[in-house]
Amino acid sequence: MWEFWRRHKRKVYLTLGVFGSGYLLYKLYDARRSRLNDLEKQDADERENDELIKAQIQAHFESVQGIAGSTTLPHVMDLLDCRLAENLDLTQLTKRLIQGKGQPNTLSTSEKLELWDRLKILSFTKMVLTLWSMTVLSLYIKVQVNILGRHLYIDTARALGSSHMLEEAEVIDRNDEQQFLACADYLSNYGLLALIPNTEEAASEVLKGTQLKDFFNPSSLRRLIIQILDTLLSKGSPHHWVSYLMPDDAGAFKHAASSSNSGSNISRATKYELLMAETRVVVSSAEFRNILDISLLALASMLLEDLISEFGGSGLSSGMPLAKLLPRIARMSELLLQESNRSKYIQNIRTIPEVEQFFTLLYSSTPTS
Repeated sequence: MWEFWRRHKRKVYLTLGVFGSGYLLYKLYDARRSRLNDLEKQDADERENDELIKAQIQAHFESVQGIAGSTTLPHVMDLLDCRLAENLDLTQLTKRLIQGKGQPNTLSTSEKLELWDRLKILSFTKMVLTLWSMTVLSLYIKVQVNILGRHLYIDTARALGSSHMLEEAEVIDRNDEQQFLACADYLSNYGLLALIPNTEEAASEVLKGTQLKDFFNPSSLRRLIIQILDTLLSKGSPHHWVSYLMPDDAGAFKHAASSSNSGSNISRATKYELLMAETRVVVSSAEFRNILDISLLALASMLLEDLISEFGGSGLSSGMPLAKLLPRIARMSELLLQESNRSKYIQNIRTIPEVEQFFTLLYSSTPTS
């Protein structure tokens, strides 16, 4: 045996070395393959989890959109209609003019002229104010929904490390979400108090010198509407009109609005205030003002087309005295806010290419904070 070992020990060592190296390589290969399998399984689980989260986010986002479209927007428009009817009721003014026409001795000439001038200014005030309010509110609510959807995605992504279900993740508080959407009522409940007199002042300035006998066609009437809008929006700072739309101090407004709720938690205001601050940045931007102007022009043209159709097509096209137009102008606000019509106008706004592009970029952009 010793002689055999002495003659073949080199071969034995070599054979053992080869087998040992092979075994070591096999173990390394097996360990690597096992690690790769674990990584592939982990990646598959993460992809599956991401798809689940995305589906949950999309479902909730669509739910918020549905609520905004089917509940929030109709409620806001109904409230706007009620507030305008309360604050710009032309019924008594019209009745006095009709009474003066039927009973010539009840009103002096100066009184008639004063009433007609008042009716002229208030008719344009109500129509322009309704046009602007309806347009800006439909865009504002769309901004709210997009910001909510984006924050929902970001908050859920941050919560992935501790939760795999949207319901368990620390996302936007439902109370914050509801109060954030409820701020769309601010214009009707508070903003109109300043907006009505300012619009009336703009209408008075533009209509100064305009006579009841002056003829207007769709083109000149459209120029008059746009001129009143430009005058209204040009008064004050470049973004002063935002104060009509939303509160300057979101936190104070929330606390005042929820003061009757004994269970309200002031510490929860942080997320709400963040949402409101981001909304203010968006609506104060040049891009938002651009789509607002484009939407106002489009809606004004659409409204005038409907007005032309009421006159049978050729009546208004050839020109008509302002005195004859005033009753229809006063009714234009009602035409805008009628439930059967407003969806048509709002849908027209949202299908404008510039508006679609704006909201696509808004939802896809990520805030830096």
